[in-house]
Amino acid sequence: MTPTRRTVLLAGAAAALFPALPATAAPRAATQPCASYWYPDSLPEGSPGPGITWRSLKSWRAETDPDLAFNAASVPLAARFTPAPANPSARAGQARIQSLVSFGPTAGNPSQGSATADYYALTHWAYIDELVFWGGSSGEGLVLAPNAPIVDAAHRHGVPVLGNVFLPPVAYGGQLRWTRDLVQKDAAGRHPLAERLVAVAEAHGFDGWFVNAETGGGDAALGADMLSFIRELKSLAAAKGQRVTWYDAMTVNGTVGWQGALNGQNEPFFRTSDDMFVDFRWSADSLVSSAGRAEQLGRSRYELWAGVDVEANGWNSAVRWDAIVPANRAHIASVGLYRPEWTRNHLPAGRRGPAAFHADDDRFWTGRSLDPSRPDGTDGWRAPAVTVADRSTVTSVPFASTFNTGHGLRWYEGGEVTSDTPWNHLGLQDRLPSRRWTVHTGGSRPAVTFDFEDAWRGGSSVLVDGELDGPAVLDLYATRLPLTAGTVVELTHRTDTGSVGVELAVATADPDAPGAMPPYIYLPLAPAATWQTSTVRLTGLSGTARAIGVRLTPAGGGGPVRWRLGGLAVRTASRATPAAPTGLRVSAASGGDLRLAWNPARGTVRHYTLHRVLPDGTRRFLGGTCQHAFFATGLKPGQGERAARFELRAVGELYTSSAPVTLTHPW
Repeated sequence: MTPTRRTVLLAGAAAALFPALPATAAPRAATQPCASYWYPDSLPEGSPGPGITWRSLKSWRAETDPDLAFNAASVPLAARFTPAPANPSARAGQARIQSLVSFGPTAGNPSQGSATADYYALTHWAYIDELVFWGGSSGEGLVLAPNAPIVDAAHRHGVPVLGNVFLPPVAYGGQLRWTRDLVQKDAAGRHPLAERLVAVAEAHGFDGWFVNAETGGGDAALGADMLSFIRELKSLAAAKGQRVTWYDAMTVNGTVGWQGALNGQNEPFFRTSDDMFVDFRWSADSLVSSAGRAEQLGRSRYELWAGVDVEANGWNSAVRWDAIVPANRAHIASVGLYRPEWTRNHLPAGRRGPAAFHADDDRFWTGRSLDPSRPDGTDGWRAPAVTVADRSTVTSVPFASTFNTGHGLRWYEGGEVTSDTPWNHLGLQDRLPSRRWTVHTGGSRPAVTFDFEDAWRGGSSVLVDGELDGPAVLDLYATRLPLTAGTVVELTHRTDTGSVGVELAVATADPDAPGAMPPYIYLPLAPAATWQTSTVRLTGLSGTARAIGVRLTPAGGGGPVRWRLGGLAVRTASRATPAAPTGLRVSAASGGDLRLAWNPARGTVRHYTLHRVLPDGTRRFLGGTCQHAFFATGLKPGQGERAARFELRAVGELYTSSAPVTLTHPW
């Protein structure tokens, strides 16, 4: 990457599990846990800036990391399948999408979300094959491990996540000694930091590393050491099921020279890695030659990510699409999207609410039509949904979603507000509809959005809003759910405006062609003016449910409709209550800041929720996490309250909650 593209980057992208404390032990001071970052070995001269901690990766050990309990992801990488494409131009088995995202600063990036809804809550996972946790800076750290919430959300949707190794250009503070630190050898000729990187990814639960060596001044000996390092890193990573992606910057002679192609200067690194990000200097000819060279090596051309820089202009970026993903012949290479969080960052401060963000993010990923089944052929932005077939992980029962995007203005439980504090935590994000939003209708098309002004659970619901003058079918999920005599579908819904008939749509076969509506069978639901959960038995259906949606039909001649979907569940058994966690304890305390830890519940747990019980008996939601530790901050005693009371619950896949485990902490 050219140094001129580093201006924003330099701000960054941004323990052992708590032991049970003896009953008489005093908790140590509580500090905010943050995402981990390191230098390879030696640290900069001088002192770090405010809020920055300089750490050596070579010295890191999982058993002595005090924040690992907050940073270790817990959701395994889900398997995905590819349904019939949403439109004729969206292809399976060709170009893929890599997304390089800076979710926050390198230093001070909270491990488990924060009290704001202004966050890049990525939801279009269906089009992404690899997510890179982008960032690093010479003044903070160069090796970044992704936050656990990001990994948990990505894994739920089948997307692997890579940490980032960034050796910056000299013009931006890079020092060649850090490159030499990274590739150093021990007395046995091994690269100790290769083993350390693999150990970090394994302990934190993410999927490998993106290596970006851009510090100039090297020589052939350094190039040889780097190649040896990447070879060892790849070998160790593969043994753990991890990946290595190489960035087109350092060449085999140890110097930095962005090639914009796969050629003799970087081919050894490509052969030693899983794939390679081709720098933005590519041309139509260089991509064609690169694709051919990859195939001559017995590799796929789609293991090359052609860099597309959208950091500054988003969907207004000038991109030579036909050089990467031509419309009338096989795709040339895959697409590497650099900084798609533009969809949040470009919004003025006064508009940075979740509704405005998702409107722009849908535009970016779906295209101007906002319906992947009907792309706008005049749109100069070739959105991922136009070229890449979407994927789904909805393959087993029980399956449930409350359409929670991972951030919100409030927190809802059973349709009631239990916290009015804005929040973000991607680990709480549900598996979300992949095709947003496909509506099949012969009449007026209503708008479909995630809405944050009301929800059944979490922070959002699906809102269908607009004139309805005929039946409209909304695709929700492509699925591969086995059906039995006892399969039940539950929908939690509400009609705010208008009179509309609601039916569950279930298809047991694929559509006839890409973009066509699945062959749905419709099952009526009772109307609901307030939140209501309707239960539908799929009596008479067998085989596999391959798509699930809803059909809305206006009464009479139609008119304006506002209809909400708050939850969807597919199950065969009753809603079992998960076992409760145990051993809830305060492991560190500083006034109103507490580090809490517990022992995991037995069995399958989706996440945990923590509530504070106020003096009047009201339960206030403090937060949720997939981890077994939580940081609560800014707590204050109520009038006359001598101790804070907490309740922790395990939440299952169907959103049933365990009995609470309680804790009282004196002020």
